Amino acid sequence: MALPGPSIMFLLLPFDSLIVNLLGISLTVLFTLLLVFIIVPAIFGVSFGIRKLYMKTLLKIFAWATLRMERGAKEKNHQLYKPYTNGIIAKDPTSLEEEIKEIRRSGSSKALDNTPEFELSDIFYFCRKGMETIMDDEVTKRFSAEELESWNLLSRTNYNFQYISLRLTILWGLGVLIRYCFLLPLRIALAFTGISLLVVGTTVVGYLPNGRFKEFLSKHVHLMCYRICVRALTAIITYHDRKNRPRNGGICVANHTSPIDVIILASDGYYAMVGQVHGGLMGVIQRAMVKACPHVWFERSEVKDRHLVAKRLTEHVQDKSKLPILIFPEGTCINNTSVMMFKKGSFEIGATVYPVAIKYDPQFGDAFWNSSKYGMVTYLLRMMTSWAIVCSVWYLPPMTRETDEDAVQFANRVKSAIARQGGLVDLLWDGGLKREKVKDAFKEEQQKLYSKMIVGNHEDRSRS
Repeated sequence: MALPGPSIMFLLLPFDSLIVNLLGISLTVLFTLLLVFIIVPAIFGVSFGIRKLYMKTLLKIFAWATLRMERGAKEKNHQLYKPYTNGIIAKDPTSLEEEIKEIRRSGSSKALDNTPEFELSDIFYFCRKGMETIMDDEVTKRFSAEELESWNLLSRTNYNFQYISLRLTILWGLGVLIRYCFLLPLRIALAFTGISLLVVGTTVVGYLPNGRFKEFLSKHVHLMCYRICVRALTAIITYHDRKNRPRNGGICVANHTSPIDVIILASDGYYAMVGQVHGGLMGVIQRAMVKACPHVWFERSEVKDRHLVAKRLTEHVQDKSKLPILIFPEGTCINNTSVMMFKKGSFEIGATVYPVAIKYDPQFGDAFWNSSKYGMVTYLLRMMTSWAIVCSVWYLPPMTRETDEDAVQFANRVKSAIARQGGLVDLLWDGGLKREKVKDAFKEEQQKLYSKMIVGNHEDRSRS
């Protein structure tokens, strides 16, 4: 009597055993695909071009969805919301004195030389400025997500999200299934793999004696793990001018949009991190990393001691064998439409500064972390359920402090270079305004300008 073949025996198994076997086969196939197409390429820093093909496909789908939404809105006489990317009020870059003189000229037939120290019409200047600030605040809107002109099939990114047609709704529902049922589990598995390898790898490397071999292993362990974490976000990154990448003994400064800025930069370079000591999972990662690499971690009580922080940073950069320090001098996350005031601390220590501009493409997912609205877990969930993270990174030529510059002027010069390269708005405002009130010094500055104009006019007439 002939025995049944393996395929028939497989079908004759009990239902529970069949489910277990199918699950085992599925997990094996999934792990093999992860290993071959994601983890191994991440180790060697190569790409098969799958993510770029995925990005091009998404762009075509987004274009069709946007056209369909606009056509549907036109058919139903719905007014679509259009974001004002350049603000809702046209502003000319003129000084306080010029604008007040213009108001006086238009409201009075008297010569300007005969005008008194104060005119009632001057009030209109300050009233108008106040109304402009309320209507089109260029500061607080930097702390909210950027509104898109086109729809990327994410309900969180467009005010026009509403029922338009059955086909568009089915496409959106299919996108939800793909993002939450396929991409999210895959990305969580990759993130877990990358973080686990980082902790285990740096811990093992930390036990090796100091030397070139340890430094070589540490560098490649860090790069490998960060590249796996980059793939956990389906990040598509374009690096420009790699010849300007930061070198040992320098400071790398970049505009700050998200905590993943660190992963974006560290997947293409080897940096010493600067930050506060944390507890929990983050503390475990920090303790493991510092064993293999000279990162600069501060205790909570030390962070507020500016002199101690400056001393530790100075000692690090003076040793030309140590890695470049990675710093985000804005001190908070901005929504990638502008660059705000750089804190002067990292520009006072006299090291070579390597500016880096990071610009995200919000079409595929908003990388901005609004820390006052979302916790870290919620933010990471939003990142992992986005379509992708697409960004460009520009390495700018190194910059040094000139002899006639103070730290603030140097910081502003570096900030302007980053803003210009990244196509961002260069703002003088402090990013700390996200959580704090405007300092009295800013109000007093406007008062001094007006007072100087009045007193200056009075002194000029006295001398004449």
